[in-house]
Amino acid sequence: MRRFLATLAATTFLTGAAMAATVYPIDRATILAGSPFDFKVEFAGVVKPEDVKVTVNGQDYKAIFGKEPVFTEKEEKADASAVIIRGVTIAEPGSYTIEATAGSDTKKVVWDVYGTTAAPKAKNIIFLLGDGLSVAHRTGARIMSKGVTEGKANGRLNMDELDRMAFIGTSSVDSIAVDSANSMSAYMTGHKGSVNALGVYADRTPATLDDPRVETIAEALRRQTKKSIGVVSTAEIEDATPAAVVSHTRRRADKADIVEMFYGVKPDVILGGGSAYFLPQATAGSKRKDDKDYIQLFKDAGYALATDKTELATAAASNQPNLLGLFHTGNMDTTLDREFLKKGTVEKFPNQPGLVEMTKTALERLSKNPEGFFLMVEGASIDKMSHPLDWDRAVIETIEFDKAVGIAREFAAKNPDTLIIATGDHTHGFSIIGTIDDDKPGTDMREKVGTYDKAGYPNYKDENGDGYPDRVDVTKRLAMFANNFPDYYETFRPHLDGPFVPAVQDENKHYIANAAYKDVPGAVLRTGNLPKDGDSGVHAVDDIVLQAQGPGSEAFKGYMEESDVYRVLADVFALGKQQLGN
Repeated sequence: MRRFLATLAATTFLTGAAMAATVYPIDRATILAGSPFDFKVEFAGVVKPEDVKVTVNGQDYKAIFGKEPVFTEKEEKADASAVIIRGVTIAEPGSYTIEATAGSDTKKVVWDVYGTTAAPKAKNIIFLLGDGLSVAHRTGARIMSKGVTEGKANGRLNMDELDRMAFIGTSSVDSIAVDSANSMSAYMTGHKGSVNALGVYADRTPATLDDPRVETIAEALRRQTKKSIGVVSTAEIEDATPAAVVSHTRRRADKADIVEMFYGVKPDVILGGGSAYFLPQATAGSKRKDDKDYIQLFKDAGYALATDKTELATAAASNQPNLLGLFHTGNMDTTLDREFLKKGTVEKFPNQPGLVEMTKTALERLSKNPEGFFLMVEGASIDKMSHPLDWDRAVIETIEFDKAVGIAREFAAKNPDTLIIATGDHTHGFSIIGTIDDDKPGTDMREKVGTYDKAGYPNYKDENGDGYPDRVDVTKRLAMFANNFPDYYETFRPHLDGPFVPAVQDENKHYIANAAYKDVPGAVLRTGNLPKDGDSGVHAVDDIVLQAQGPGSEAFKGYMEESDVYRVLADVFALGKQQLGN
């Protein structure tokens, strides 16, 4: 104990050094009362434990933390000391000032420990996340799906009908620009993190799985409630967004470990791609480096298994309590490829379900629990098609995502004790500026771009009424462009042969425009505005639009941080109160 106090106080002594000490959780952290987290202090140099004193709101740390620390004199790859306490909890809401002193110097952080309502406000939460969902994606989806006549939309998206709204800031601990890992992790833990990190504060040690952890919503639900948990994605289920529901790692690429974390939490319904990380290394297509067979482990734990649309229907009707659906070794194909063009990897995986089918199935299974559920649904390929500037695929993905929002709204209409949230995790630099009209004379595609009154309206049609345009390669279509890009050939056309690959690597490891598109009639070389080591567009720092309806949705208003959203989730489920008697 004395060594711990001494170590913490050294944070103050080192504040003025070139590399000051760091305390985790960081200053201004928001922490759910009773929620376990790891407390760590990293020092800029080697310290003596006996020289340090630490207080929490003026009291010795033991009065709050109640645990003995682990002191490391020299951390790996750092000629400096650290102390960590795993699984700290603070029961009482309030402001907590952690002050470490050494001599006359002081290092201080302040935490906001918050409580929640005494009783749950909703039985269920459906959290729908359009990865990379930007305003232009929604606008494009509305125009392609519903049409516009004389300045007014001919119909509304399901998202448009959600009656509460907030702007969401996305910046992370280490950057104003985020990735899908730390942005979704902020939603799912209430803690801002670093790029590539899931459910941890990224520390300086090289190991990716030992960083200070914070509780995820799935863990909080398992700790405090008897609710069911569902995770649905069109990406690999170990990808950043779905992984954030359960995971703790500094490196989102630790996908084999993330599968193990899914197995540790055991969400009741898991649907998506990524079977390669479930299969033992000896199995063809496996990306594991060990012999663990997680598909068999999940089956042994009572999960019905589905690997295609037909098996999903069979498994959904089974009496097995839980459901694991893995429909691709990697990311699932986009809606445009899967349902219309039959491109991508559809020939290899011809019977993949879509996001709508997976959402319906998840709701049917989860709603059998009388205690309620939390369901996370990700439309992953809005982002995955926005990176390579494939806007038609990204917008069609947005339509599919909106249809999943519609399924959630239908469920909530029959189950009004359901909170629905639809949002993104970050944006893309994507805009719609008018139309491209093939019927304009000449071969210069730039001259076929119409802006202002020369734009008019596109001629998409939906004659079969399925909500998707019958074709994306109409003669007058949306002019959709990025504000950030590598070198690439702009073709001004949809990419019907498969997802767009704008840039390829040269012998110098630089990304250059993909010559496969050079000879497309009218193609224009665009010189990139990103570093030459970038092969695609990047995330934008713009705020996200969040919309919601149902019990607790009134809390979404004005400007909020992603970490504030978790506070609403926790309050709606009353996760700051003792519920299981433990």
